[in-house]
Amino acid sequence: MTSTAQASQSGAKSAHPEHLGHVVFITAAAAMGGFLFGYDSSVINGANGGIQARFDLSSGATGTVAACALLGSAVGAAVAGRIADRIGRIRVMQIAAVLFAVSAVGSGLPFAAWDLAAWRVLGGIAIGMASVIGPAYIAEVAPPAYRGRLASFQQAAIVIGIAVSQLVNWAILNLADGEERGRVAGLEAWQWMLGVMLVPAVIYGLLSFAIPESPRYLISVGRTDDAKKVLGDVEGDIDLDARVAEIDEAMRSDHKSTFRDLMGGRFGLLPIVWIGIGLSVFQQLVGINVIFYYSNLLWQSVGVDPSSSFFYSFETSIINIIGTVIAMIFVDRLGRKPLALIGSVGMGVSLAAAAWSFSFQNGNDPLPTAQGYVALIAANAFVLFFALSWGVVVWVMLGEVFPNKIRAAALGVAASAQWIANWAITITFPDLAEWNLSLTYVMYAVFAFLSIPFILKFVPETKGKKLEEMG
Repeated sequence: MTSTAQASQSGAKSAHPEHLGHVVFITAAAAMGGFLFGYDSSVINGANGGIQARFDLSSGATGTVAACALLGSAVGAAVAGRIADRIGRIRVMQIAAVLFAVSAVGSGLPFAAWDLAAWRVLGGIAIGMASVIGPAYIAEVAPPAYRGRLASFQQAAIVIGIAVSQLVNWAILNLADGEERGRVAGLEAWQWMLGVMLVPAVIYGLLSFAIPESPRYLISVGRTDDAKKVLGDVEGDIDLDARVAEIDEAMRSDHKSTFRDLMGGRFGLLPIVWIGIGLSVFQQLVGINVIFYYSNLLWQSVGVDPSSSFFYSFETSIINIIGTVIAMIFVDRLGRKPLALIGSVGMGVSLAAAAWSFSFQNGNDPLPTAQGYVALIAANAFVLFFALSWGVVVWVMLGEVFPNKIRAAALGVAASAQWIANWAITITFPDLAEWNLSLTYVMYAVFAFLSIPFILKFVPETKGKKLEEMG
C-alpha cells in the first residue's frame, strides 16, 4: 500500500474526540469573520430609517447606501483567495479585521451620505474577504469526518452576528427613547448602531493571533514541520509524514489558480464553476437578505410601529439561529443535497404565502389581521427553511466542491457572484416594494422553485469526501 493510500485511510479515521475541542476553538475563531459578516451586513436594517431621515434620501438612494457595501464585498471576495495564497490565511483575516474596524468608526461618524457609502464599501471589502477566507480555512483545517459540521460554523457565526446586530439595535433604540435619530451620548442612535461593530472587529483581530496557519499553506511555502504540528493537533494520531506527503503530492500536481484556469466548456467557464456560481446566485435570488436589511421598514410599511418592528426583526434572527443549528446537526447525516431540496420547497411555499398576504395591502394601511398573521408566520418560516438548508449548505459546498487546482480562484468567482446577486436584490427591493410588494415576493418564490431542478440535475453531493478527492 502506498503512503498516499495509507494517509487516505488514516485521514478517514483521524477525527478523534480528544482533538475536537482544539479544532472547535480554531474553527470558532476563524468563523468570527462570519460574525462580523452577519453583523455588518444586517446592522444597516436598524439604521436605514435614521439614515434616510438624516440625509433626506429617497427610497432608491436609501437602497443604494444599504447595498453599496455589497459591491465592496464582491471586490473583497474576488481578491481574498489570491492574497491568501501569497501571504497566508491568517494574514488575510487580520487585514479584514483592520478594515472592519476602520469602517465601523467611519460609518458611525459620517458627514454626508456619500461619505457613509464610502465607509460601507470599505466594510464590504472586509465582508467579502471574510466570506471567502473563513470557509476555505475551516475546510483546510477540519478533519474530513467533521468538516460539514465545522464548516457550518461560518453560517452559525453569520446568523449569530445578524441576531446580535438586531439586539444591539433594539437596545440602542430604547436608550434613544424609541427614536432612530434620538441622541445617546451626543450621537444619533443609528450612528451608534453602525459604530459598535468596532468591538467585534477588535476581537476578531486578536483571535487571529491565537490560531495556527492552514497546513496546506504551510506546506506550500516549505514549512513542513509547522504543518505537521498543526495536522497532529487537529487530526490526531495519524502518520504525519504520509499525510504531509498526500497533501504535498496533491498540491504539486496543482498550480496557483487564476481566472484563466476556470475557462472552458461551452459557456466560457468550466461546468463546476457554473455550479458554484449557481449555488451562490440562487442563495440570494430568493430574497433572504431583504428580510435582514429591510425588515424594519417592511413591517412598518404594513402598519407595525417602529419598536415592534425591531422586536420582529430580532425574533426572525432567533429563528435564523434555530434553523442553522438544525442544519449543523443534519448536514453530515443527511448530506448537502437533501437539505438543499427541503429548503427550496419550504422557501417557495413560504414566499408564496407571503406574496398572498401582501396582495391585501392597501396603500400605507395596515394589513388585515388574518393576512398580517400569515405574513409574519410566512416570513419566519421562510427564514427557518433558508437557515436549515441554503444558508449552511452553500457555504459548506463552496469550500468543498471545487478541485484543488482551481479552488482559490473558483471560490473567489462564486463568492463575487453571490455578492453581486445580493447587491442586485438589495438595491432593487425598495423600488420594487413601492411598485408591488406582492409581485416582488412572487418573483422570489419563483427563484426558490427554480432552484429545485438546478440541485437535482447539476449539484454533486460532497458529503464525506476529502478535499483531495474533488475533481
